Amino acid sequence: MRGLIRDKFANALALESKRNHHKNWKKANSWLDELAFKLYASGFTKVIRMELEALLSNTEVVIGEEELSEKFASGQKLKVKFGVDPTRPDLTFGHLVVFNKLKQFQDAGHEAILLIGDYTAQIGDPSGRSELRPELTEEEVSENAKTYLDQAFRILDADKTIVRRNSEWFGSMTFADALNLSRKMTVARMLERDDFEKRYRANQPISMVEFMYPLIQGYDSIVLDADVELGGSDQLFNMLVGRTLQKDQGHSPQAVLTLPLLVGLDGNRKMSKSYDNYIAFNDSSKDIFGKTMSISDDAMWSYFELLLLKSENAMKELKSLHPMQAKKNLASELTAIFYGDEIAEQEASSFSQVFSKGEMPEEMPTFKLGELSLEPDMRTLLNVLTETKLFESKGQIRRLFQQGAIKLDGEKKDNCEEIISLSDDSEGVVVKAGKKLFVRFLA
Repeated sequence: MRGLIRDKFANALALESKRNHHKNWKKANSWLDELAFKLYASGFTKVIRMELEALLSNTEVVIGEEELSEKFASGQKLKVKFGVDPTRPDLTFGHLVVFNKLKQFQDAGHEAILLIGDYTAQIGDPSGRSELRPELTEEEVSENAKTYLDQAFRILDADKTIVRRNSEWFGSMTFADALNLSRKMTVARMLERDDFEKRYRANQPISMVEFMYPLIQGYDSIVLDADVELGGSDQLFNMLVGRTLQKDQGHSPQAVLTLPLLVGLDGNRKMSKSYDNYIAFNDSSKDIFGKTMSISDDAMWSYFELLLLKSENAMKELKSLHPMQAKKNLASELTAIFYGDEIAEQEASSFSQVFSKGEMPEEMPTFKLGELSLEPDMRTLLNVLTETKLFESKGQIRRLFQQGAIKLDGEKKDNCEEIISLSDDSEGVVVKAGKKLFVRFLA
């Protein structure tokens, strides 16, 4: 680029020299070099800035942007860290928000480091918690972690991803090492955390182990020599501890990038395995499509932005559609990420068949009355539906009856104590409960 700029100015100046008998060509040559360099540097800086702005898009907080810009402009390959604790077997679409950002850095040629927090999972991250997390055993954590990589590599390039586990260094850490690490943070500093402060004021227990969690997460950044750490906005305090610890060790401090928290299916709290309000990477195509269709119209737009990375212009087009059609587009695209376009189209067709046209799905949960732990005279609609384990409680089923939301072979049923009796040659019956659930019962 610099050479092209110089050549264009040299040709122009040569023509002008011939016209004016320019004698000081050496001086002009030097001037051309300087001008070309300035123009080149200006253009290069602009390109670098555009690339960095693309990587920082959709972030909520950026700490250390100046150092990050310098590293980026120097052409340094950045080490970008994202840690996940295997507290349950599934990664969720809440994780997908950060995985998308890690993939952006990876596609830009930087080093994507996926840290499996198999050691920290046994402690439990207190971020955003109002109570002590349940303790997990090493065996439970190991079992949960088994499928994490398969799930993660549905988004990341496996060949370009560095995978580490923090048990690699914490497993051999001595008690003296842990005490020395704990010197790096004061109780007063820890109580600046909003969640700790609220629990302290409410006289709710805060364990010393929970106090250690931010230090442990921060120490990961020292070991990995991270240039950037990614996380949800609830991770800001923990990631800043990592930045502080790096400075104390004389390391270049990591930039901290927080991503917005994706609201869960309940429409209130963040999407979390702990709250059971999530869509998982490992959910069936039917569940991904159906759960996506259950979110509120207001929440839908953040899913488009954070999970599908839709541009401003694309968002305008989507908002011009009927909300139901926009949500179907969302459900189809999210399902396609994990199962491909063909299966996504099948799920969209099935959804329309069942919910838009009121038709019965081809597949549904099926139970044999004879295999339920009920005597024939106890096989009431209430009891057999309870035995399916598809409902939270008998109370939920009773409310569906009261709402007129239970149908038996298309006929509305008000009496939950009605007995279901089928002959051996019967084709069975289908119960529709609410708008979404169909259950078939055979003899």
